[in-house]
Amino acid sequence: MTTIEQRATQRSQSEPRRRSGKRPVWMETPGPLVQAAKAVALGISLLLVIIPFWSVLATSLADQQTINSSGGGMVMWPHGFSLNAYSAVLSGGVVTRAMVISILITAVGTFVSLATTAGLAYWLSRPGAAGAKPMLLLVLGAVLFTPGLIPSYLVVKEFQLLDNYASLILPVMVNAFNVIVMRAFFQQLPQELFESAAIDGASSATILFRLVLPLSKAVLAVIGLFYAVSYWNAFFNAMLYIQTTDKWPLALVLRTFVVNQSAIGGDQVGSGEALPPQLPMQMSILVIAILPILLVYPFLQRHFAKGVMIGAVKG
Repeated sequence: MTTIEQRATQRSQSEPRRRSGKRPVWMETPGPLVQAAKAVALGISLLLVIIPFWSVLATSLADQQTINSSGGGMVMWPHGFSLNAYSAVLSGGVVTRAMVISILITAVGTFVSLATTAGLAYWLSRPGAAGAKPMLLLVLGAVLFTPGLIPSYLVVKEFQLLDNYASLILPVMVNAFNVIVMRAFFQQLPQELFESAAIDGASSATILFRLVLPLSKAVLAVIGLFYAVSYWNAFFNAMLYIQTTDKWPLALVLRTFVVNQSAIGGDQVGSGEALPPQLPMQMSILVIAILPILLVYPFLQRHFAKGVMIGAVKG
């Protein structure tokens, strides 16, 4: 056997098994036992997620007799359904006003945060942009070191933002982590497209609004959902900066009612009907607070599934 034949034989023996048509182990179809185990694990995980939500919804719809029979605790299936808790919560006007305030804060805050985050991330993603490196160091420093409670309060007070809705948006307008994620996404876009647009005379603003943002719907949907959820659920800043109770957002109203056991509804429900038990009223406010996010998420799910993979795959 010649030297060339020996080398060919050694090379053929060292070839990966994929040439024989066999796929890697992790790509093989699992057996029935493995599939059954996955189905059981998925079913258990699904139940662990659904059961608490169902218990909250069922308790909010339970009548007085069901609550009394359960010992005043949570119920899984009410014997009689009643909307008195929702009527009592919404009739007082406090929850309705707080919901409108939360919707406005979430809408304005999400728009402002997305605009500033996209602009800052685009600037940091441009090669050779003036001052980009020092600003990137500041952004990374903001991820590692968060401001303290007292300095944040003093800054808000110095700018005369106390008891103002701007205090719920401006201090948290830009999230450093979201900036880094969006910058990484912008850097993965084809740079040749931007270079050709610049050669044709397009300005940086034109490239951002005409090219970058239309190609970045996935990351905008993900970051926008993160901002919207944080604005909707935020209550601590409102508790610090908003002194007027009529300006409280829904999250703070919910926290006050659940923790401090404060009354929200009126003294009567309808005409002459007593207030429902306190627990169904608490759960009804919780359902009202969860519902808007549940309604918005299906419209963003298509982009969200793609956006969460940002930076996970190279090439």
